[in-house]
Amino acid sequence: MTKLQMIGGGRMGQALLQGMIDAGWAAEPELAVVEVLPDQRERLAAAYPSATVIDRPLPEVDCVVAVKPHFVVDVCRALTRPARVLSIAAGVTIATMESALPAATVVVRAMPNTPALVGEGAAALAGGTAAGPGDLHWASAILSSVGRVVEVAESSLDAVTGLSGSGPAYVFLLAEAMTDAGVAVGLTREVAALLAKQTVLGAGRMMMETDADPVELRAGVTTPAGTTAAGLGALEERGLRAAVAAAVRAATLRSIELGKAE
Repeated sequence: MTKLQMIGGGRMGQALLQGMIDAGWAAEPELAVVEVLPDQRERLAAAYPSATVIDRPLPEVDCVVAVKPHFVVDVCRALTRPARVLSIAAGVTIATMESALPAATVVVRAMPNTPALVGEGAAALAGGTAAGPGDLHWASAILSSVGRVVEVAESSLDAVTGLSGSGPAYVFLLAEAMTDAGVAVGLTREVAALLAKQTVLGAGRMMMETDADPVELRAGVTTPAGTTAAGLGALEERGLRAAVAAAVRAATLRSIELGKAE
């Protein structure tokens, strides 16, 4: 019996499929993948030989909608009596999806991010009109198979998009800048890149595994008048905090714009 169908077999769809299998949420034969591109269906069938790989949705099966935002309404209209729908498409509101789905369909909207591809995602979710605690638990279990999940009001999902949805790119830019800076002070690019990436990884793990506040961790590695204090002073003087705040705000506003356009 099919437990869940994934509508869209792209990178995020596959990440969730693999996460659910690895976490024991579902066995491969209990999963279906709906993918309209023939070449991608072939790849999915090879990667998940025990799953059902098809080109149109199954009736009366819960689903995760993992397609581009401009396809979401068409997908919802094509679904036949699904009990529950979890959408990870950016910007498409719960009201928009509910209006395109059969009456009383449970809708949960989520905003994950790309580190889900390596099992370290951050996602926020919000329930629709018919969603109860059990439905939110269902959606959270799916998303938590590839990372951490929090529940928020739908009105906060644009801010989530601006912070964690777009946030990996901010971190990648920081690593890129650190690498270039390392080269500028005499390191080879290979060495600078390795040190920058491992530093970002290690700092992230320290924040999560010690559960300490970033302010506390920063203070712990900053000796007065030392090298770290000199580096932090340069960042503060050049407006790092203001730049980050502007980035999160710009991404949040763009998410709001996309939602209105949708």
